Amino acid sequence: MLWPMIAIALGFVGIAVLGVLAVRVFAEVRRLSRQVGATSERIQRAAEDLERAAAPLAASAHWRETE
Repeated sequence: MLWPMIAIALGFVGIAVLGVLAVRVFAEVRRLSRQVGATSERIQRAAEDLERAAAPLAASAHWRETE
């Protein structure tokens, strides 16, 4: 009777460990998704800034070609 009780206890401990690890993975995935979202917003803002900065240069290059 001792061995089945030990097996059940070890099974429970194993499932508990997997549960704790699953919670940690879930927390890290949420943190990573927030970072990816923030980074994509920063990239979008940088692309918009670059487009605004390049517009006058492109206009002057087009003006020079038409002369």
